[in-house]
Parts: sequence; structure tokens; C-alpha cells
Amino acid sequence: MIDQDHPDLSIRNQCELLNLSRSVLYYRPRQLNQKQQEIQEKIDEVYTEHPYYGTRRFCAALKREGYQVGRGRVRRLMRILGIEALYPGKKLSIPNKAHKVYPYLLRGVAVDHPNKVWATDITYIRLRQGFVYLVAIIDHYSRYILSWRLSNTLDCSFCIEALQEAIDTYGVPEYFNTDQGTQFTCEAFIGELKTHKIKISMDGKGRALDNIFIERFWRTLKYEEVYIKSYQNVMDCKKNLKKYFDKYNYQRLHEGNGYLTPAETFSGMRVAC
Repeated sequence: MIDQDHPDLSIRNQCELLNLSRSVLYYRPRQLNQKQQEIQEKIDEVYTEHPYYGTRRFCAALKREGYQVGRGRVRRLMRILGIEALYPGKKLSIPNKAHKVYPYLLRGVAVDHPNKVWATDITYIRLRQGFVYLVAIIDHYSRYILSWRLSNTLDCSFCIEALQEAIDTYGVPEYFNTDQGTQFTCEAFIGELKTHKIKISMDGKGRALDNIFIERFWRTLKYEEVYIKSYQNVMDCKKNLKKYFDKYNYQRLHEGNGYLTPAETFSGMRVAC
């Protein structure tokens, strides 16, 4: 979103207009040593299988694998990965207190056609050296992945870019559901939804099933793609993810869609069995 060669606006002015800190623009994540990388990857695998684990059970699971780690280290790595245990409790999700949080609107809503409800979330993708974050937008009815973006930081800009691409390509949904993360409660992201008069819905605290379709997709993506490959760098990751998203949307049969692909369900096509 930042044009470093803009003829009229300086980088400072562009960051002010987008409500971004310049430190985000110049930030480069510190490389992890091999041991930290291994522990972080193991946490990601355990979390994908058991998203309700807290730091105590993570420590126990890691020690079974031969990693001697304490709760403080596990807590810090979970924070870096942007993950939290999914269970009812106080302060499960800690949004920016300056941002407005919207209620969950999907309870009792009949999702009976494409573009009724879209949802989004962020997950961690490991590389050979380091990691990146992935955001994706999914159509609830068809399970079709509408757009996605990679980023090496958790600022909101890559989420906004994914949202804008989905709207430009597929139109406007009636509802848009997210968690209460700061990337989705920030003024810029909410403003984009309001501009298109989209009803804003957010997961309740500790309600792991409120955004279940994107959570299920993360599990599918990691077991069918991420865990069986070792991405060399961001470009390699991006290339392979694009292939997987195309395969998922246009070739992978979905039981919940009556064994149609997400693309067939989204477009209203039907194929002979």
C-alpha cells in the first residue's frame, strides 16, 4: 500500500494517511536459531491438532517430544505466532481497547447462498528460516477461498488488501465475520466494511466455533500442504500456496458441498456424478 517512489506524498505522509507506524514499514523480523525454529514449528503442529491447549499442556506436550521448555518461553512463542488457546475464560482475546468490538450476528442466520457470509482469520506459515503470516477470506456457503495475502508482520495492511481484492473480484457480502484481533477492529479495516455497508460480526470471547469454517480450512491447509513441504523463502511459499489454493477451490471435492468443489458451489454449477 506504501509507494516509496510516490511523486507527491512522502513515506511519512502516506503512513499518516493509512494510520500506520513507519516502524512497521521498515521492520524486518529477527531470524530464529535452529532450536527456536524447531520449537515454534512443533507448537504450530500441536496447536493445529489441539487448539484448546494452554501453556501448561503445551509444555507437557513439548517435553514428551524432548524439548525442555518453560511456560514463559511457550507463552512468548505463542504470542509471536499470534495464537491463543480456545476455551472460555477471562481475557482470552485481548483486542485494542481503543477499538470498538462488534457483536456476533450469525447465530440463527440461514447461510443459503454465496456471498451471504464471508469470514477471515490469520495463521502462521513456517519457512526454512523464519515464518510469515497468512490471511485468507472464505465464503461460508461454498467454502471458496476468495482472496489471501502473506505478510512478515501482523499490521492490518495485508488484511485490508485481501478484503479489497475479494470485494473487487466477487462483489459485496451481506455479513463479514472476524475475531476480535486488532487487525480486524482497526479503523481502516472497519472503515472498508462500512463503506460497502457490510454487516460486521465478530466472534465472542472464548467461542471457538464462531469462525469454525476458516479454522477448519487452516487445519486442512496445514496437513495437506504446509506440513509436507519445507518452503525455502517467502517467494517459494507464495508460489506453492497459490497452487494449493487453486487446487482447493477448483479440484478438491468437499463433502459438505455434496462432493462438489468450492468453485462449483460458489458459481452455482452442477456436475454429473
